[in-house]
Amino acid sequence: MRNARVRSIHVHPVKAFRSLPLREVVVERWGPAGDRRWMLIDDGGKVVTQRRHPRLALAAAEPLPGGGVVLSAPGRDPVTVPVPAPGATVPAELFGDKVEVVPAEDAAVHAWCSGFLGAPVRLVHLDDPAVRRPVDPAYALPGETVTLADGYPLLLTTTASLDRLNSLIAQGAHADEGPLPMSRFRPNVVIEGTEAWAEDRWTRVTIGAVPFRVAEPCGRCVVTTTDQDSAQRGREPLHTLGRHRSVDGRLVFGQNLVPLSSGTLRVGDPLEAVA
Repeated sequence: MRNARVRSIHVHPVKAFRSLPLREVVVERWGPAGDRRWMLIDDGGKVVTQRRHPRLALAAAEPLPGGGVVLSAPGRDPVTVPVPAPGATVPAELFGDKVEVVPAEDAAVHAWCSGFLGAPVRLVHLDDPAVRRPVDPAYALPGETVTLADGYPLLLTTTASLDRLNSLIAQGAHADEGPLPMSRFRPNVVIEGTEAWAEDRWTRVTIGAVPFRVAEPCGRCVVTTTDQDSAQRGREPLHTLGRHRSVDGRLVFGQNLVPLSSGTLRVGDPLEAVA
């Protein structure tokens, strides 16, 4: 894989909002800097994502120095959200994990989010990713933590695997839905120059100068059927993944990574993999 290198880099300042492309990003032990440090929760403290509210794909968050964000969405004036001052946390539930988070201080921010979504929600911030949320102990090494990502610090996909998946979609019952863009899979790092599904065999990778441990394949959900530009849903890619990429009852695409040290990733960085 002499030609394997970073095609693109993406972060998601607010979980479930539109992804933000970057030319480079600092990788911390818990994931890319600024990735998924904010999220929405409902009245019961449960995370709110595109699984229930595909409309979130239309909302965007631009990062500010210091960790704040500017929220924008169709039909609404932008709103600036600073990082809340250290203080009392509230419990939240993130796919079975319990995590303490800090609500945004301005009630108008919660009203803005609720008005856009059409449901009562609060915007909350993860104040200390070094201690708040361990990686799933079934797949973690001691001391590994993660932000508000689904389960792991970084998600990697490859263009070759997407091309192969799109070729399979083109042969199936819902060919009119393809080809799908990579945005459906909401990765942090996209790699080009590999063979299709080569990432299935990797156990360690080094991207640029940053080493990672490959934890497990990424199980995919209904979010992948959501057009990230229109928020409309279809049948693909889950229909085709179910026929060709079902592993232990999960539909998989991409690999979850855990950084072994911190460093900076840049578009164009080479990738070296160990099977």
